[in-house]
Amino acid sequence: VASYIDRAPADGATVVVDGRGVEADGDPDGFWLGPTLIDRVPTTSSVYRDEIFGPVLSIVRVSGYEEGLEIINASPYGNGTAIFTNDGGAARRFQREAQVGMIGINVPIPVPVAYHSFGGWKASLFGDAKAYGPHGFDFFTSEKAITSRWLDPSHGGLNLGFPQHD
Repeated sequence: VASYIDRAPADGATVVVDGRGVEADGDPDGFWLGPTLIDRVPTTSSVYRDEIFGPVLSIVRVSGYEEGLEIINASPYGNGTAIFTNDGGAARRFQREAQVGMIGINVPIPVPVAYHSFGGWKASLFGDAKAYGPHGFDFFTSEKAITSRWLDPSHGGLNLGFPQHD
């Protein structure tokens, strides 16, 4: 996983938070990688092209909805994606048009509870069944689990509930 972080700057991306220097308490001989944030990742980069199963969040910037959807649907992977909006029409359109297995609407990580499927479509799905719930029996079904949260517009902004550090 660290090799992706190594390559990111050469590909034109910016490593905003670098988890390679993390040391875990009590285990100086272990192999540790802390949370990492890579911004402005081009779609030609291996950071984008490969599914990185580690604590790495990659940000690909787009000019608008159409370009973003095109990038999502052109990917050989289809694990999960999210949209942040106050527009219900855009949210409904996104949940219909995005070709992935897990969709978040105003939810940053759309991992559903165990009754629903955990897993994606395309090359993100391994085997012929998903691990949880009735999906273990529905071998050839491509379903979507959509998680959404709608806030009162008068609240003054989108609060995702992340911890704040002063």
